[in-house]
Amino acid sequence: MKLKSLCAERRKEAAQACELPLGSGKQPRQLRDLLHADARARTRFRAQERAQSPLDPQPLSLEREGVGVTVRQRVLNDGTRRLLRTRGRIEKGPNLGQDSGEAAVHSSLSIRREPAGDMGRRAYLRGVCGPCLAAVTILLLFAVSPARGADATLVSRLDRALNVPNVDPARTAALAVDLRTGAVVYSRNAALALVPASNQKLPVAYAALAQLGPGYRFHTEIVGSGTLAGDVWHGDLWLRGYGDPTLGPADLTALAKDVASWGIRRVDGAVIADESWFDALRVGPGWKPGFYIYESPPLSALVVDRGHYRGRTSANPALAAASLLRQALASAGVTVAERTRTGVLTMTGLPLAQDVSEPLADIVRFMGRESDNYTAEMLVKQLGAVSAGQGTTAAGVRVVRDVLAAAGIPLAGVRLADGSGLSSLDRLTATAVVALLEAGLAESDLRDAFIQSLAVAGVDGTLEDRLGSKPARGQVIAKTGTTSTASALSGFVRDRYAFSILQNGRPISSYWARIAQDRFATALAAAG
Repeated sequence: MKLKSLCAERRKEAAQACELPLGSGKQPRQLRDLLHADARARTRFRAQERAQSPLDPQPLSLEREGVGVTVRQRVLNDGTRRLLRTRGRIEKGPNLGQDSGEAAVHSSLSIRREPAGDMGRRAYLRGVCGPCLAAVTILLLFAVSPARGADATLVSRLDRALNVPNVDPARTAALAVDLRTGAVVYSRNAALALVPASNQKLPVAYAALAQLGPGYRFHTEIVGSGTLAGDVWHGDLWLRGYGDPTLGPADLTALAKDVASWGIRRVDGAVIADESWFDALRVGPGWKPGFYIYESPPLSALVVDRGHYRGRTSANPALAAASLLRQALASAGVTVAERTRTGVLTMTGLPLAQDVSEPLADIVRFMGRESDNYTAEMLVKQLGAVSAGQGTTAAGVRVVRDVLAAAGIPLAGVRLADGSGLSSLDRLTATAVVALLEAGLAESDLRDAFIQSLAVAGVDGTLEDRLGSKPARGQVIAKTGTTSTASALSGFVRDRYAFSILQNGRPISSYWARIAQDRFATALAAAG
């Protein structure tokens, strides 16, 4: 299924659900101008746009972000997926290195990364490099007094934008920075630690791209333990997962066909699922019980089709994956004698087939634009497994924090508990979020992938139905966030501003919070 149709179906299902109950190690180099708006793209939409006051947008229907994860659909299309035949190769230990010009996977095998194509942002934005901020570092930027040198008229408009009913000003943080001059044009409670909702996915996206590289690919493999005699495999087939959040039935079909290509027609052992690359915890810390399955399928290093099996989401996704592989083998003409089970491969085996995912840039793009909780959690565990040798959420968030620290992101008040923002334990500050946005902009090797993970106002992702009129449409690219206790919007306005708005309440009025966010972003877009 194409990604566009999947996203549309997820939004349709979300609309029917209730609102949530709830490194690179480099110091950022010269900050560069964000991408300019593409005039041709704006022309396509001009006939549909209506004039709109920066402080008086039309009320928008609520977007129930992250609600009702569709566990029975493919996350991404299969256009770039590859199946690697490993005939005659003896299994080696995971290779945790990476090459920016190659697709890194956890084995001695890799495939050449295809040149990245247009991923969507450049339909509305184009890159421009400028020297305006060459002498400004992130830490110096936030040492500037709030709103120093800011346009008093703009400050007043931004103040009025945030002044809405049912949103506590004392639990609202906002920061806007002029990317051309380094000036803080607006600041309110910028250092206040608040629950970020899905803005938590911003540090995950940055850390994953910085640590693993945009061309990194997950892999899944079948390893045989035993011997081949004629057309009979005397032994077991091991399905080993390495955290691919996009693995689907079509991939198992291809794996099964590759096993059959060895001439195997019968396996006198079993199909055994090995999910030991990650720990066995199925949820993140600080989640409400209702988030399990409904907001994210069970977490595992081996999940096929988001755990969907026989019309429901399996509580044992690895065993379900092995059962699906057994069916795929049967369809490929390979019978298996013994019952399917789970286990851990501790001996040397013969790699029989390997599946490789889409590039990480594509996966991060989907996670950000559609605010996908499951993908974010899998990326965090993958960071822990690859960089810390522990496929746990705790290890993963430590890696994320280390990457942010190495990039010079101010971490006072920041607490990372999970990857999705579902946890009540997460805390971010507007200062940290804006610094993170600028770090993503400054890193040339990950800039495109990071920016492309943000939704475009009035065009796609979680902003498709928001900020649909000029001057905001196509000019604001940002990450949304919504739970019952938090609402957030952080991103860029053209090449001019980076901003972050975090709002908390018990509960928070999502309607009024979004009105404030949209007014704020529209006022920045109207400022030039």
